[in-house]
Amino acid sequence: MREEDVEVAIKVVVVGNGAVGKSSMIQRYCKGIFTKDYKKTIGVDFLERQISVRNEDVRLMLWDTAGQEEFDAITKAYYRGAQACAIVFSTVDRDSFEAVEKWRSKECGGIPMVLVQNKIDLIDQAVVQVEEAESLAKKLRLKFYRTSVKEDLNVNDVFMYLSERYLEILQNVEVEEPKTQHQKNVAGMFNTASPVNNEQPSNNNARATQQIETGDIITLKPNKQRTKGKKKLTCMLL
Repeated sequence: MREEDVEVAIKVVVVGNGAVGKSSMIQRYCKGIFTKDYKKTIGVDFLERQISVRNEDVRLMLWDTAGQEEFDAITKAYYRGAQACAIVFSTVDRDSFEAVEKWRSKECGGIPMVLVQNKIDLIDQAVVQVEEAESLAKKLRLKFYRTSVKEDLNVNDVFMYLSERYLEILQNVEVEEPKTQHQKNVAGMFNTASPVNNEQPSNNNARATQQIETGDIITLKPNKQRTKGKKKLTCMLL
């Protein structure tokens, strides 16, 4: 662990067309349950899970975004401040596969991302070939996972990979930070207020977000907000 016992919070957005299994994936990962009943997500939904990654305490905050265009104006606001992203398409939905590049171009910036082909338990009904999915992942330079939420196959791997990639970025931030700096900063801080009503991020947040999106080295060291007992690092949604 780093020099202090801290908990890292990571905001992960799960995006893709409707009915590809985004909500089911988050439910499976956070609650260990699966339901066949499909309910369209209205706007966004949110769940979280505590995990340990490389001896770090990590709190994953998973945002399930609606895939329908009528909610685009709402969900787009929730991408701000995201620190990792999973783009999901369905094995049995060709349109969802062809929409991947559109979702990739959304305002997620240069954050850790993965491409997920869900519902591989329905491989007999597949309308997307493995080779073309792998080719797309290579074109977009994304890690590729084939999952079955129903069978609980590779779901954990998706979120573990995103967590590990984010921690690598966080560790690079600490390496680059001059040791003489003493002010308090927060890594991955985003405003907990509604993003629709909070269009102006703080200067530190704006600079950190801009640097992540442009691929530059981040020079802001994470804040460590100290509380009684175990020290935690909290995050606020942009």
